[in-house]
Amino acid sequence: MAKKVTMQAIADYLNISKNSVSQALSGKPGVSEETRKVIKEAADKLGYQYRTAGKNLSTERKNIGLIASDFAFSHRQFFGEIYLSTEKEATKRGMDLTIQSISSRLKDEMILPSFIENKSVDGLLILSHISTDYINKIISTGIPTVLIDHHDPIIQADAILTNNRFGAYTAVNHLIELGHQSIGFIGDITFSPSYQERWEGYKLALRKNGIEPAKEWMFLDAKEEESSIGSFIDGLNESPTAWFCVNDGLGFLISSKLQQKGIKIPDQASVVSFDNGQLSQLSTPKITTMGIDLALYGKKAVEQLSWRMENKEEPITELLLPATLIKRESTAKAPHASLAGNSH
Repeated sequence: MAKKVTMQAIADYLNISKNSVSQALSGKPGVSEETRKVIKEAADKLGYQYRTAGKNLSTERKNIGLIASDFAFSHRQFFGEIYLSTEKEATKRGMDLTIQSISSRLKDEMILPSFIENKSVDGLLILSHISTDYINKIISTGIPTVLIDHHDPIIQADAILTNNRFGAYTAVNHLIELGHQSIGFIGDITFSPSYQERWEGYKLALRKNGIEPAKEWMFLDAKEEESSIGSFIDGLNESPTAWFCVNDGLGFLISSKLQQKGIKIPDQASVVSFDNGQLSQLSTPKITTMGIDLALYGKKAVEQLSWRMENKEEPITELLLPATLIKRESTAKAPHASLAGNSH
């Protein structure tokens, strides 16, 4: 019986490394097309048995990576659900998934994980933001990359995003339909593109309904802290009858602060937030919010990455997933004008 030809035998025959042979025969990047052709010819000549005999190289099991900052991974309810759906979809497609958290040190020193540095993955998912320079360094490796819940004008990569503008528009329009004309905004618009876009959606809804946004009711650098929200509310001469908050944490804090001041929710003030996280459900009353299908995020990200790995030269694509209005007890018809001001 003929002796089985190994990758090492091909490497010895051509006087090159076994790793180069492996990359060439598995269709992975890292070797030039000329070298790949020479290696394949040598493999055929020596009688090498391909593991995927009778199949195209594209049917080889793919390895993909998923990375996120320590900060993103700490938000388990939101990003944890996206990660789980990513894992489920990868498994369904017969892919192996490697995960790594990126610490502040790795980010600041621009150190890439070894599986990216040595290109042992066929594609990569980046969950949320790390830093623009860090993400661009990854993209410069040539590994097909898809961003999840983040994008930037100077990052050239596919992205799976929430339709933040239209989501915020829907939320604020809901308040306007209830008769609210004075609507405040709470959020740090410099924190992420999502919050900036939600602010734009808020302004769009007001202007489409002939309402001029009032600067004194827009808290554009709001920190998710009780003291920050408290100081802002206490400093207002007059309160709006409704608030739109860029996330549930801020919605929870606004709702709590207004009630401490004796303003009844929703009788005297309505509150809408975004994300449908635990805080919107734990708040008393429960907060009307914009729900995001987190499982769909992971599914679409793996779907897009699979396509991108096969279509590397196609134009960059951004996919916007819808947000859905979930009506709860924190929103009601606008009170009479006499109730619009502070209770003091």
